Amino acid sequence: MGEDLLQDTYNGESLRLYCDKLAKRDKRIKGILGEIGYPPFWHRDPGFKSLVMIILEQQVSLASAFSTYQKLETLLKEISPGRVLGMSDAQFKSCGFSRQKMSYVRGLAEELEAGRLDLDTLNNLDITSLRKELLNIKGIGNWTVDVYLLSCLHKLDVFPIGDLALIKSMIQAGFIKDSDSKESIQRRVMRYKPYRSIFTIILWFRYIKVNNIKIQFDL
Repeated sequence: MGEDLLQDTYNGESLRLYCDKLAKRDKRIKGILGEIGYPPFWHRDPGFKSLVMIILEQQVSLASAFSTYQKLETLLKEISPGRVLGMSDAQFKSCGFSRQKMSYVRGLAEELEAGRLDLDTLNNLDITSLRKELLNIKGIGNWTVDVYLLSCLHKLDVFPIGDLALIKSMIQAGFIKDSDSKESIQRRVMRYKPYRSIFTIILWFRYIKVNNIKIQFDL
């Protein structure tokens, strides 16, 4: 345990090791891994493009978000803050952006272009400081930050309480009840520290497999 606490991230190799640690703690985790196998190592490159993708995923299906992202990529060839700021409202709409998400992505691009936000610097901050900086950007809430921390920076101990698929999977697997409050869920998940990200990934993977969901996660 002592060596683990020196690490705050996971990778493709250590992911399985941490899954095994959780399986030794909880027979339900062991059962899930026995049923569906180890989850894949999902990775997105840290930066603007991944944040755009995560913003698109807010409150819609992964398939819908990816379709919009693909249209944006086809239009721009390379998704960058400068090219996004050169887009008209009509171009955004042609890609499938809602007016709200158009505003969010433009706002993020403006912060980066103006130099008020530096993602290279941000990515090296501790979780608390990074969260504080990103939450200052309109349209970026705790869920968006959590997914960025998990899928781009691979932080080891993140639990996105606002993720509906995760909560549904926890209910289906018997970890919580539908009537449990957020506070109660947070308390229950504390037992999986400092590997709450690994717990999250296992439950995400179970949800995808059980519900036969096809996703394009890596960017």
